[in-house]
Amino acid sequence: MNVVVVGCGRVGSQLATLLSIEGHNVTVIDKDADAFRRLGTTFNGVTLRGLGFDEDVLEEASIRDCDAFAAVTDLDNTNLMAAEVARKIFGVKHVVARLYNPQRERTYQQLDLDYVCGTTLVAEKLLDKVKAGHGHHVDSFGDVEIVVFKLRESAAGSRVRDMFLEGQVLPAIVARGNETFIPTLETQLRSGDIMRVAVKSEALHRLARFMEE
Repeated sequence: MNVVVVGCGRVGSQLATLLSIEGHNVTVIDKDADAFRRLGTTFNGVTLRGLGFDEDVLEEASIRDCDAFAAVTDLDNTNLMAAEVARKIFGVKHVVARLYNPQRERTYQQLDLDYVCGTTLVAEKLLDKVKAGHGHHVDSFGDVEIVVFKLRESAAGSRVRDMFLEGQVLPAIVARGNETFIPTLETQLRSGDIMRVAVKSEALHRLARFMEE
């Protein structure tokens, strides 16, 4: 798999190294050449100095042959711009962005960006997302996961009670356009709704038919 990683800080360097160890072709972009020192001797990919949203830099990184793109700097604006350029200009199908400031979460959701929150970020979680080809934001609290996903079209018309399972699955928040609300069991869901669901780890599979891939 060909992967471009923007940002070679603590998280980006760990992610790039993990991908490299697994045998993937990795190109790391950072505006500071000194940042590449974090990669260590186990990294055998390519490093490129520049801005992760600069089209010329991305062309040099062979983004047109890219299977996955991860924007993981510590600046939300940089991550947003890089992710949008990768998706909309170069058509990269799988893009993951780091969300550093949780207050910006709504913006990421409105742009339909797959993301991982910087306050709970671990490189291994990003690795899973990059390798999966699709992903949904997940925070863990013991054996309970908080999952955010976009409702797939085939699930439109279903009700919250179809997803709910007492003690196992609790749909907590629905974001629909400019409206965010707490649903009742009888709330009818629409295609494109952004769902935030608390779910026990062993019941995650129950959400598969509702998640847009």
